[in-house]
Amino acid sequence: MTEFVNPQAKYYNAFNLINGIGPVTFKKLLTHFKTLENAWSANINEFYSLGINKPVLEQIRIQRPKINPDWQMERLAKEKIDLITIEDKDYPELLKEIYAPPALLYIRGKFEPSDKFSLAIVGTRKLSDYGCQITPLITTDLVKAGLTIVSGLAKGIDTIAHQAALKAKGRTIAVLGGGIDKQSVYPAVNRYLAEEIIQSGALISEFPIGTQPLAQNFPQRNRIVSGLSLGVLLIEAPIKSGALITIRNALEQNRDVFAIPGHILSPNSLGPNSLIKMGAKLVSQADDILKELNL
Repeated sequence: MTEFVNPQAKYYNAFNLINGIGPVTFKKLLTHFKTLENAWSANINEFYSLGINKPVLEQIRIQRPKINPDWQMERLAKEKIDLITIEDKDYPELLKEIYAPPALLYIRGKFEPSDKFSLAIVGTRKLSDYGCQITPLITTDLVKAGLTIVSGLAKGIDTIAHQAALKAKGRTIAVLGGGIDKQSVYPAVNRYLAEEIIQSGALISEFPIGTQPLAQNFPQRNRIVSGLSLGVLLIEAPIKSGALITIRNALEQNRDVFAIPGHILSPNSLGPNSLIKMGAKLVSQADDILKELNL
């Protein structure tokens, strides 16, 4: 575990604890104040010219005096959570490329240089026997080819993809829609899996410790899943699945999109089959992905 060598880390964390502050506000603060340490000590009147909306300004005014940056970093250390800011060399280069990348990432485990070769695998929580069979087969082959598997730790396809990557002795990264402290990991049924992932991969989130997995957090989480990856593979998903939000993010981020075709009478096939109609790469084996990515 690092010792938070970036002296600005505690101010990133402190501002992240204030309701309403996200990547766009972080960028405004850094542009104006040059460092977040300067911003933290600035008079509230200095914030009013930055184009920050009034509700967020009010939260800064109310919450900032109540936050002790040093004590909050001690909380992270007790949970064995590291913090990587967008200024740090360990921040993933692929993620920096997206619109409004997270200003900071909380992490248990670590990134490796090989993670620049990552593929996201997403799909439904309510998978069929077909999904149960296909997911570990293709995940195993991708891991053996050297790819890191990125997913969201959800029940269903996500869980099987993480498990298959671990079983194949590969790397996998789980991106959460809440805090990554042990008590906040969601779903609770996957807390043991999360601990396994930490041993040879990483558990990450842009949300502070203690953040509950609120519904509005997951679309925000999904842009990181795709942002960390060279491409996204969809395995089984109904047409209104949250996994398709990740696909939309991938398209906006200029990432490759792949889909496993399914039975035309299965609701779980509507998502991937529709993507294939629209031009997503049809995948029947791992080599289809590796060739498309020139790996």
